Amino acid sequence: MGITRVVDVLEHYPRRYIDRTARALISDVALGEEVTVFAEVARINSRRTRRGRALVEAVVTDGTSDLTVVFFNQAWRARQLPQGTEAAFFGKVDEYRGRRQMTNPAVDVLGNLGERTGTIVPVYPQSGKAEVSSALLYKLVGEVLRRAQPRGFSDPLSSGLRERLGLVDRDRAYEGIHRPETVGDHRGAARRLVFDEFLRMQVGLVARKRALAADQCGIAHDVGGALESEFVRSLPFDLTDGQDRALEQIASDMAAHAPMHRLLQGDVGSGKTVVAVAAALRAIEGDRRRRSWRPPRCSPSSTICRSGRCWPACRCRPRAR
Repeated sequence: MGITRVVDVLEHYPRRYIDRTARALISDVALGEEVTVFAEVARINSRRTRRGRALVEAVVTDGTSDLTVVFFNQAWRARQLPQGTEAAFFGKVDEYRGRRQMTNPAVDVLGNLGERTGTIVPVYPQSGKAEVSSALLYKLVGEVLRRAQPRGFSDPLSSGLRERLGLVDRDRAYEGIHRPETVGDHRGAARRLVFDEFLRMQVGLVARKRALAADQCGIAHDVGGALESEFVRSLPFDLTDGQDRALEQIASDMAAHAPMHRLLQGDVGSGKTVVAVAAALRAIEGDRRRRSWRPPRCSPSSTICRSGRCWPACRCRPRAR
């Protein structure tokens, strides 16, 4: 399961939640209905059918009524659900020989139902092979949270930044993901923890980018020429704010000695080619054309140049066919 450290327990997040604030009672379940019921195993037995198939049959109760639960070819259920085990059973309720019955339901062992009645119960990824149940993980996570409570969890985000981004602090995030009191608690917690994962990834990428920039030397372009300005003035439209911002950032990168690592992203028709041509003109004016910019054969700008329909001041010539 990949759990070797305390932090692995804390970051072993629930795969889903069971809202026990709106629990279904066995006595109210209608035939043919798919429901989740929370019940205690009153008795259980295992035997073989005439065809040699394993058959485990249990009677569970929630205090309002009884329900027969049957498992075919799942002999291990007898070990998973000994008498007195309290669990959630999800499946379709049918009738067999005058008794209501679930066949091969999904089961989540939840531990002591009395301890968590009327709450939202986290259901963790578990391992039957390793004999690690959701109930055991619930207890382990609870112990980790209890021991961490006096000191709390360090938070790299300031309170002002969290407020601006609409994020909870890390204490509330770990409590909310493992011990939610409302549905909104675990949703807000998940949003913060997802943000943290992306933040760690982005910090690593930025660190790698800076390390590469420090070790490598690129060409510092002169970005103050008139060729780009003439091109922009000749356009029959004004550049958008987004295009202007992109050109400013590209100009800053090209003026530096470090190689530029930048992705120009935009929807189809948003004007990426104009930005690319303007950047290319900066390199051309600095007499760096061959070493700095070679458009892909299939790029829109190279296609326009080959057709002879590009900017009039461009000195390219259509290729002979």
